[in-house]
Amino acid sequence: MRRRTKALLAIALLLLAALLFVRLYLPGHVDASRNPVTPHDPYPVSEDARALHSTLTIGDWHADSLLWNRDLTARASHGHVDFPRLREGNVALQVFTTVTKSPAGQNYEANSADAADNITLLAVASGWPARTWGDLTERALYQAEKLDGFVKAEGQGARLVRETADLDAVLKARAEGRDTLGVLLGIEGAHALEGDLKNLDRLEAAGFRVIGLHHFFDNALGTSLHGQSEGGLTEFGREVVHAVAERGMVLDLAHSSPAVAMEVVEMTDMPLLVSHTGLHSHCEVTRNFPDPVMLAIAETGGTIGMGYWSDVICSGDTPTDVARMIAAAVQILGEDHVSLGSDYDGSVGTGFDASELPALTHALLEEGLTETQIAKVMGGNMLRVLRARLSTRG
Repeated sequence: MRRRTKALLAIALLLLAALLFVRLYLPGHVDASRNPVTPHDPYPVSEDARALHSTLTIGDWHADSLLWNRDLTARASHGHVDFPRLREGNVALQVFTTVTKSPAGQNYEANSADAADNITLLAVASGWPARTWGDLTERALYQAEKLDGFVKAEGQGARLVRETADLDAVLKARAEGRDTLGVLLGIEGAHALEGDLKNLDRLEAAGFRVIGLHHFFDNALGTSLHGQSEGGLTEFGREVVHAVAERGMVLDLAHSSPAVAMEVVEMTDMPLLVSHTGLHSHCEVTRNFPDPVMLAIAETGGTIGMGYWSDVICSGDTPTDVARMIAAAVQILGEDHVSLGSDYDGSVGTGFDASELPALTHALLEEGLTETQIAKVMGGNMLRVLRARLSTRG
């Protein structure tokens, strides 16, 4: 009996150790390994670039930082984004997108919607509430709750932007010399609606204002850029597009198929967004929409967020590499239709984190962009689209 008791105790201790390993070590290890910054010497930043950078209203359309077990109010030793590093980079506005499903074997070419879901394991290992384990809407709402907690912990230092009044308050505070950070919520793929349009009401009430239709697989709304079927929107997809258009929300076409993108262009009358991507004529890969699709989106008055990772740049991931792609995009799409869309903390490696954005301003000057063009790319175009789409309730 004693031997049996000891054996059971040993097994229990092993299970406890395994659980502690999964809970305390695994999520942080995955985060650090999936979101590296390429080691580098300090990037050059001229006095002129630093002076210009300090005057800019900088905004980024896409960061997946809420997916990870990090306190965003504290400066982390890994990853790309937290509130201190955003302030060091003089960022005024950051969209935090919520990832709710990611297929095993994820790739840019073709993924099955029925593949095992990586986010389920991450949610369980990270200690997310049980309500999130099998419900994608709850996963989005839980990440919104996390951001709300970070904003409340910051006091006057951060504000969730729901309406234009919130946007104006952030900009006013910054004009008065405070480093108030404006944050917005987005969903990366409307599979988070779980096929029920009523869930859009729940997401809107929680503060979501940027709605992406797809991620790495086909869903109930239609075809993904990385799915296995062909075609455009489903009837449910068209219902969601119309619902987003009627509300104070921005519609994001990143990861949607070209057919879906063109259908949305034709059926709406509002500025559209591609939150994080590259320019196809600069980097001819599946991940980047063909230039004619990008031009059609630009013609809506919308904007295209340029990413910082090498897969969409087709070269390196330094500020110079990103600036060269941005300069090419300005030439093709026009200076009013190019923005920043880093994909920070989106399981990609980058050459610089949010604190190093002055180096991007320097690189843009080196590429020959004017101060006016740089101001538009770094945040002006984002502000214009937000003002066009956010509600004026306040």
